[in-house]
Amino acid sequence: MMRAARAFALAVAALAASGAVVAQTKGAAKATAPSAPTVKIAYLDPLSGPFAAVGQNILKHFQVAAEMATAKQLAGAGIRFEIVPFDSKGSPQEALTLLRAIADQGIHYVVQGQGSHVAIPLSEAIARNNERNPSQSIVFLNYAAIDPDLTNSKCNFWHFSFDANTEMKMEALTDYMKGRTEIKSVYLLNQNYSHGQQTARFAKELLARKRPDVKIVGEDFVPLGQVRDFSPYIAKIRASAADTVITGNWGTDLVLFVRAARDAGLTANFYTYYAGVIGTPTAMGASGAERVRMVSYWHPNIENNPAEPIYVDFKKRFNEEWYVLASYNSVSMLAEAIKRAGSTDPLKVAHTMSGMKMAGLMGEIEMRATDHQLQQPLYISTFTKAGGPVKFDAEKTGFGFRTEKVIPTYVASTPTSCNMQRPAKP
Repeated sequence: MMRAARAFALAVAALAASGAVVAQTKGAAKATAPSAPTVKIAYLDPLSGPFAAVGQNILKHFQVAAEMATAKQLAGAGIRFEIVPFDSKGSPQEALTLLRAIADQGIHYVVQGQGSHVAIPLSEAIARNNERNPSQSIVFLNYAAIDPDLTNSKCNFWHFSFDANTEMKMEALTDYMKGRTEIKSVYLLNQNYSHGQQTARFAKELLARKRPDVKIVGEDFVPLGQVRDFSPYIAKIRASAADTVITGNWGTDLVLFVRAARDAGLTANFYTYYAGVIGTPTAMGASGAERVRMVSYWHPNIENNPAEPIYVDFKKRFNEEWYVLASYNSVSMLAEAIKRAGSTDPLKVAHTMSGMKMAGLMGEIEMRATDHQLQQPLYISTFTKAGGPVKFDAEKTGFGFRTEKVIPTYVASTPTSCNMQRPAKP
């Protein structure tokens, strides 16, 4: 399966590099009968405000994934994919207002990922909508909102998670940290919403079990997207004498945090979830070398990387990093489910996708039927000077990520308490 996925990626990259993906897509549109369906996917994430840079970057990820799925006819002959952007501004209230517009426009698929504070009410609203308005049913493809409650106590049939959740990532991160004898004292700094709170909670629980000798010497929560000056937090970390910082921060809250640490000359090591997200490598620069580590389901310097052609082409086209493998996995799994179901009907597609296994770019992936949590391996990597195994640097910094440890799927997997209510199959 890995070989097939790699061959597919190489073929797509060759098309994209020559501009043929777009041309083929346009050509396919001309040749397609008027009745051939176009599968519209609403992209519901911030395109303005403090997290706009991340939102705009990931929008391009999904647009490319839709091009690829259309060009390769992954859902079957003539079926096209179109990404329709909606600006949530990072607000749950705005997202719920836009959800009504999405349903009214007859769009049956939504992707969202920036913030569990949005994902949780969005998932609940989609479930209510689908029960009350079956003809307007919507499938939620969650590519990055990772509060474990989404696939545990708050799970629902219409929600599918394509990123490893906060608990899975902390399990992997602490599995690596338990062997790092230099770690003696840890400071926790996270965003003050469900994901950040869960990151701190699982860090404390898992370190207590795996490294009871390690002391938690400080803990802070910062308001999401509101802090412009992190220097007071850096001063507190320095005063605590922490040798290690654990943070689940992302976007501007991580960029400004690591920039403040760099400017203050803080020498603590950072263990992160999102050091590869746009803007963060630039903020770290040389100061992050050998001191910043990340847990992720992908990075560009994985050995024998089947996603390399897509990464290279994206970087060439947009002069930005491609790092959200979930954009590819979610669209390709949706396309495969449509193909297997022989329909674009959301209920049929959701039933098909539940429990589905298929070849992903990094090997076989499975959408676990019990909770709709994608099962996949995880990687621990270190930010370091490019060269040798670090073939690709990030954001032209001269530094990139080097794999330290691979966490196999069966190790990265965690139990679930989900008790999912499933609608009858059509």
